[in-house]
Amino acid sequence: MEKYLKPLIFLSLIVFAFTAYAVFQAAYTLSNPSELSAQDAANKAVSYINSHGGAGVELIDVAEESGLYKIHIRIGQSEGDLFVSKDGRILFQQAIYMDGSSNTTPTPAIEIPKSDRPDVKIFVMSYCPYSTQVEKMMLPVYDLLKDEIDIGIYFVDYAMHGKQELDENLRQYCIQNENQSQYFDYLSCFVQSGDPDACIAAAGIDADSLTSCIAAADATYNVTGQFNDQSTWVHGDPVFDIHHDLCELYGVTGSPTIIINGVKVSVNPRSPENFKQIICSAFNTPPQECDQTLSTTVPSSGFD
Repeated sequence: MEKYLKPLIFLSLIVFAFTAYAVFQAAYTLSNPSELSAQDAANKAVSYINSHGGAGVELIDVAEESGLYKIHIRIGQSEGDLFVSKDGRILFQQAIYMDGSSNTTPTPAIEIPKSDRPDVKIFVMSYCPYSTQVEKMMLPVYDLLKDEIDIGIYFVDYAMHGKQELDENLRQYCIQNENQSQYFDYLSCFVQSGDPDACIAAAGIDADSLTSCIAAADATYNVTGQFNDQSTWVHGDPVFDIHHDLCELYGVTGSPTIIINGVKVSVNPRSPENFKQIICSAFNTPPQECDQTLSTTVPSSGFD
């Protein structure tokens, strides 16, 4: 962390000044600002910093967290996180969890409807470091509860990490549709190594069948065609329409987004045990597997 300290101290001074001004302005403004998309809010924050003395700030990822947008940025060789309000007006360097939820088992911001078999949808971008972190958090929970819940990985309807992300999204879409068990074997490998070819072999996936599926899905959803036609891009990023309808249905605007029984849920901290407890709270009658304790360690973001 020492290598990040100096550039982030500089940035913190800038952000403190911006935040003080924004809070002062908000206190005297009674308007009703509209909510921005995650991408628009993040772009606005980065543009604002770059135009006010913080030149060289690069946006890496954006995700929704506890009613704010959490943006991951790079300054030279250093990286860090900032938070921005959903209306794009207030910028924070750090969020303080006044209820202690950053260090204790969280309570979801909204009540999750209960069901006999909870439905868990995790929307990701395959090369988003926060998405790989959530997937690492999810995998032990999947192993424990896979016979008791419906759980799957879905994709945000745009990609922030170039053509390789579109290709990997297609690859994972096909693997999961063909064989969910093999898919989770593949994903367990991929979030560690980031090596698709090695993980296909490790999971025992038929490469020829996978290639055919990818070609068919690409043709059906025009993924490569839209990538090549930048007039179709949104917020400067190529679209990925395979789960576009679900993204609209659940209001998914960033990566990762977790939906349980139809409602958006924030998991903080992102440990397997916290995620298990939140899912178990969504059962009408929790199964005995919910009595088992999983790791309370938050996995790393990105590939290991």
